[in-house]
Amino acid sequence: MKTIAAAVMSLLLGFGACIGPAVAQGYKVQPGDTLQIEVLEDPTLNRSVLVAPDGRISLPLAGSLQASGLPVDGIGAAIASQISSNFAAPPHVFVGLAQLAERRPATSAAQPRTISVFVLGEANSPGRLDLAMGTTILQAFAQMGGFTKFAATKRIQLRRSSKTGQETTYQLNYDAIEAGSSAAGRTTLQAGDVIVVPQRKLFE
Repeated sequence: MKTIAAAVMSLLLGFGACIGPAVAQGYKVQPGDTLQIEVLEDPTLNRSVLVAPDGRISLPLAGSLQASGLPVDGIGAAIASQISSNFAAPPHVFVGLAQLAERRPATSAAQPRTISVFVLGEANSPGRLDLAMGTTILQAFAQMGGFTKFAATKRIQLRRSSKTGQETTYQLNYDAIEAGSSAAGRTTLQAGDVIVVPQRKLFE
């Protein structure tokens, strides 16, 4: 019990340093924020997750959860509730703010030379990527550090919204791109594109 208590205290101290004064002032999570999630009973679930533009996060065992508008402790409680059926006792879930979304002031500057692309799911470095204009999907894969061991690399999605707000989803097979049998890796990314790397299924 002393070992568990010490581990819990260590996590709490670490998250206190990570969160900073924003949470103390009642900060509510917003799209574009990056959260650090730790599950004391199962370290394989520990990860950084990006809050998607629709305000949701996705986690193994928990699925998709609403995060935007909630304090971090509320998100931790929601995750614990979703995954509790997988544990003999209620799990201890700790959530911290790893990085706040950048709030850019409106400017009348000329055409930007970079674009912002969002990466969600089982990527080694999920979050917002600021890329040079003309960056391809394969180049973006390299900049996000590849994929976690949970990634379903044959079912990656590229989600792109039109100016009218209509979203189109394109299926990408990284294995085929890497093997050279698919030309999808040469597709040029556009500002606002979202790359979703889903979790691999049990026998996939």
